[in-house]
Amino acid sequence: MRCNSSNTTKRPTIGFIVYYSAFFLLCLFPLKGFSQDGDRTVDALVEMGFENVGWADDGNERIYTLQNSAYRLNGVGIGKAVDVIREIGLPEGKPCRIIVLDNNIPQISLCFLPVWEDSVYTGERRDWHVSYDLGGTWKKMRKVKKKNSSLFKVDILVYPQLSFKNLIITQIYQALFDLSPAIEVSLWKGMKLTGQLVIPVYNDGYGRLEEVVHPGHLTVSQSFRLPYNVFGKLTAGFFNANQYGVDLDMAYRFRDERFSLLARVGATGNGYWDAFTYHYDPTISFTWTLGGSFYWPQYNTQFNLKVERYLQKEVGAKFEVIRHFRYCSIGLYAMKAKGININGGWRFQVALPPYKYKRTKHWPRVMLSRNFGILYNAGNEQQYYKQYKAEASDNIMKENSFNPYFIKSELLNF
Repeated sequence: MRCNSSNTTKRPTIGFIVYYSAFFLLCLFPLKGFSQDGDRTVDALVEMGFENVGWADDGNERIYTLQNSAYRLNGVGIGKAVDVIREIGLPEGKPCRIIVLDNNIPQISLCFLPVWEDSVYTGERRDWHVSYDLGGTWKKMRKVKKKNSSLFKVDILVYPQLSFKNLIITQIYQALFDLSPAIEVSLWKGMKLTGQLVIPVYNDGYGRLEEVVHPGHLTVSQSFRLPYNVFGKLTAGFFNANQYGVDLDMAYRFRDERFSLLARVGATGNGYWDAFTYHYDPTISFTWTLGGSFYWPQYNTQFNLKVERYLQKEVGAKFEVIRHFRYCSIGLYAMKAKGININGGWRFQVALPPYKYKRTKHWPRVMLSRNFGILYNAGNEQQYYKQYKAEASDNIMKENSFNPYFIKSELLNF
């Protein structure tokens, strides 16, 4: 007696097996090609010295991540990366996006849409759109394994520091020149630890405390990016201007990326180093900044207007205009508080050579700081309008280094 069933099992024929095997292999061939292109591009970028390099392809868009650790100037480094991706890693017939990181935090993205000229597929520098918008792709890249991680790698940056003042009628200038090496290392995403040592080279009129070796900036900072293009950094430790405490710096970038809102608040106290002994006043006071910024892309010029509370508790307004070039940033500023004379001056920041450097395996890199700057107090104000710098690397040139309009101009003018 047989059991009858409506379901019968058919053995696959040899032709059926051959057909589907061939179909499966044909599907794998283009994927293998995509993988080879992406892997070759990542390896080439790592060989050049870029860090946190990865890639992914979801069928609709190819995505690369990278961090410029090979070139002193971000615009130059990103341009070199675009050239490599164009030559060996550009997908055919679909968009490509580059997400640029800073200490593993996404800053900007460059997006390329396919362009055909005379039946030739191109990806020239001028064809890439630069923006703070990540295009919804960053979530896809979080789980992608990246090569040449920046974590736990040590940089030793030597900061040349020059101060001068004109307060004695019989002497043109009194001057102070220091070489201040700083160890900078990242221990997790967005975090940076800085330990700086101030080594006096020349001191004329700046007092006994500046005659001896003493610590400079000793800080730990955490950078972050929130939704809606909100960027921030929280820093704690020992700052300059004889301050210690906590500082929070925030910026919101509008959809029209020429406009930004700026906010900053600090809770700090007074203190100073006598060699390696720290003396401090436990009284904490608050400083803050609230303002806006406009960027004029045609001339790479930035205009800032802020209301601020300074270290002597005076509240005033500050206006800045800063022109950014490839190798330097130059600006003018003016400040006015109620009952206090107007003050102003100029400032500049210059990129220091060498402009290209490469890390040898995991050995610490020793080099000059990325740039050198001076702020000139033309009003000779000695008591009011005082501010501090939370991190040794903070300056006007660094603040503009990921500006989409500035990066785009660097791509076009290389």
